[in-house]
Amino acid sequence: MQEINLSRVDLNLFVVFDAIYREGNLTRAAERLYLSQPAVSHALARLRERFDDPLFERAGKGMSPTPLAKAIIERVRIALQELESTLGEGLAFDPAEANRVFTLAARDVMEFTALPPLMVHLQRQAPNIQLRSLRVPRRDIMQQLSSGQIDFAADVLLPVPEEVEHQPLGRELLAVAMRHDHSLASTILDLEAYISATHVLVSSRHDGPGVEDFALNRCGKSRKVALRCQNYYAALQVVKDTDLLLTLPQSYARQMKANGGISIAPLPLELPPVDIHLYWHRKASRDPALVWLKQQMLESLTGVMN
Repeated sequence: MQEINLSRVDLNLFVVFDAIYREGNLTRAAERLYLSQPAVSHALARLRERFDDPLFERAGKGMSPTPLAKAIIERVRIALQELESTLGEGLAFDPAEANRVFTLAARDVMEFTALPPLMVHLQRQAPNIQLRSLRVPRRDIMQQLSSGQIDFAADVLLPVPEEVEHQPLGRELLAVAMRHDHSLASTILDLEAYISATHVLVSSRHDGPGVEDFALNRCGKSRKVALRCQNYYAALQVVKDTDLLLTLPQSYARQMKANGGISIAPLPLELPPVDIHLYWHRKASRDPALVWLKQQMLESLTGVMN
């Protein structure tokens, strides 16, 4: 290996090296870094020349690290993290004066239940910041936290890589919503009445059962679904004018009941509560603004689903 004069090394090359190692694919590494694929290929060529080693070799449709790449990856990552930490030291964040934009990945139920109290809190503390709430497919959340496309995510308990941290916000139960003058509204909703009724199913997936259907299947039961749609607000408008039942998160149901037009009942199935967590990349701990926002979210959202 050549003797390295650090003043002549482009440290961005090691950012590219880390991205290729994580993704195992030049195209995905380019997307992660917001670079063109030729730019990533050029950076890899410079690294190969510097180390006199291929570093990554073709393996099917991906790239497999060489023994040298495997030997140096942890030291490279530690060095990059230390550099980020050094650059972040001394940065000040004044919420009252900040004009920063933050991004949160959240599904529609979390938007409905969490954004109102969160924005009341943020407007008092930091009136000039902007918060963007996006729907991100669950399979992409960890990658987008790592790449910085999103700052935080609020979702069910998910498998996470080592560099993503999380903390529980609360636990969500399911309930059943129906028209306020539905024939079942004045009775105790039992399992037989539940499966005898016709239902609305809310899902972002094209097909497949809901969590309540899995529970029904376990006890040898099934239900009839007349409508499958993508969000609970639309589903509730249908429920208000029909005999259909809707199974939905309890916190959402309670807030919509306050607006009138529906009754809610406990779900007559034994299902454990769904844990909701806030996720962030560990590099957020080196950004005073993200540290501050994380604390505001935890203070204003913890328990909001209970």
